[in-house]
Amino acid sequence: MALKITDDCTSCGACEPECPNSAITAGDDKYVINAAACTECQGKHASPQCQAVCPVDAPVKA
Repeated sequence: MALKITDDCTSCGACEPECPNSAITAGDDKYVINAAACTECQGKHASPQCQAVCPVDAPVKA
């Protein structure tokens, strides 16, 4: 289970500090999620926090 960030990402940066696993980093033209580190916030939050704060709904199920 992991999320990915689509090309809709505007690189606003809202998602990076919300990730409890530090799985989100800035890429060349959009933010990226390390699938090996992404747990979709299970065990820490009721829902993925990157999805909750993203203004364009870029984080989606991989």
